[in-house]
Amino acid sequence: MVAAGRANPRDLLVVGHTVIDRFWHVRNLPEKDRTVPVDRVAERLGGTAANLARSASGHGLRVGLVSRVGPEFPPEFRRTLRAGAIDLAGFQTVPGERSPSALIVEDGRGGQMTLIDQGAMGDASRAAVPATLIPKYSWVHLTTGDPSYMLRFLAAARARGVRVAADPAQEIHYRWRAPQLRRLLPGCELFFGNEAETEVACRMLGASSPARLTRYVPLVIVTRGRHGARAYSRTGTTSARGRTPRPLRQVTGAGDSFRGGFYAAWLRGSPVEEALADGVRSATRWIETAQFPSRRSP
Repeated sequence: MVAAGRANPRDLLVVGHTVIDRFWHVRNLPEKDRTVPVDRVAERLGGTAANLARSASGHGLRVGLVSRVGPEFPPEFRRTLRAGAIDLAGFQTVPGERSPSALIVEDGRGGQMTLIDQGAMGDASRAAVPATLIPKYSWVHLTTGDPSYMLRFLAAARARGVRVAADPAQEIHYRWRAPQLRRLLPGCELFFGNEAETEVACRMLGASSPARLTRYVPLVIVTRGRHGARAYSRTGTTSARGRTPRPLRQVTGAGDSFRGGFYAAWLRGSPVEEALADGVRSATRWIETAQFPSRRSP
């Protein structure tokens, strides 16, 4: 998995959002034009890229994070990332921009509604790609962010012999367009998405099923909530059974935790079925504890 000429590279460079997550916990999500009371509030470090990086690092991988935040980004969140042994050489503070933030309303039973202020992760069409950082890694994982920036990052990674995974996540619903996706997937070796996101990718590309997406990308990983996860390749389909979390403490971030667990197994040479199972275990642990694994954990 190592490109020629690069001795002992780090494992995974994650590119995407680091977000200030503001949670409002309610008993029931509001219907249209209705008001519901908020039981409690909390503020946490989040974002697709930051969550994945913390999960993968906690599982023992050598991980870097490329994100854009504003000058007011909380110092304690930056310390949390550093304490997780995450390389922040690509973590950029953008003068005059806000840090990305999200308002997440959760009902405690898996239902949620989210509003996001993109802030510094909005228009990144002119943002510089950290080209000197890329060759230090074996893999680049492209998740949420400006599609034009992600496509430039893809080109830079491929030019340096670094393998790439595509994971537009929820932004495939409103930031990506079919021509952009057609440029993204053929340059990647993995595609990640939940069932709804994968359905959108299929529709954009005219694929009748997730298995048909393998015409564009060799391996498609679909998370399926309580039903587990499934991998589609050009040679067949593999599944991992789901688990029922007890208790259900935190749903937001479960998909990112799945990816961290999957990568930890797969990049160490485990077959895809074992990597899927490890991903499911990682997601379940997150839902039950709202904690990423620590490098000191057994």
